[in-house]
Amino acid sequence: MDKKQLPKAKEVLLLVDVINPLNFPGAEDLASPAIEAAKCIRKLKAQLRRQGIPTIYANDNYGVWQSDFKDLIRSCKKSPGPAAKLVTLLPPQRGDLTILKPRHSAFLGTPLDLMLDQMGVKTIILAGFATDSCIQLTAMDGFLRGYQIKVPSDCTAAESAQHKKQSLEHMQRILKCSIKPLSHG
Repeated sequence: MDKKQLPKAKEVLLLVDVINPLNFPGAEDLASPAIEAAKCIRKLKAQLRRQGIPTIYANDNYGVWQSDFKDLIRSCKKSPGPAAKLVTLLPPQRGDLTILKPRHSAFLGTPLDLMLDQMGVKTIILAGFATDSCIQLTAMDGFLRGYQIKVPSDCTAAESAQHKKQSLEHMQRILKCSIKPLSHG
């Protein structure tokens, strides 16, 4: 069996919970902003891919401990509405890395930190859902580990615009994150 090495990269795009069944309380409020953010994330991912910056997908396992990432994609593709639309907009591509996470932060209980260290990553570009939960907690864990964090504000979504704004301001002020939107360069 030929082992593939992780790519070397100073920066990485970390997509959190973008492959999402949207079957939780509040999902109906997240769906529309998530689709809009996914359109921006798609542009960002294409831009970074052309620059050779790798993408890592980190998604909840939704308590299904025997699942894998491909199962999650298949399940979302079969779902009606926004869940299938998200998979269509942001499918993992050849060379993308995937991990499943048991809780909110992409670092907690996953090999993410080891992967980033082996890759030589210094900066994480963080995008996905929800800004005020999984994105903020992942940003906090990354900040505490010494990574520079960028959170393009138009590449995240939350159940309310107010919660998103408050969370982005917190990440900018406390975690020293850049929150410059993709639409502004």
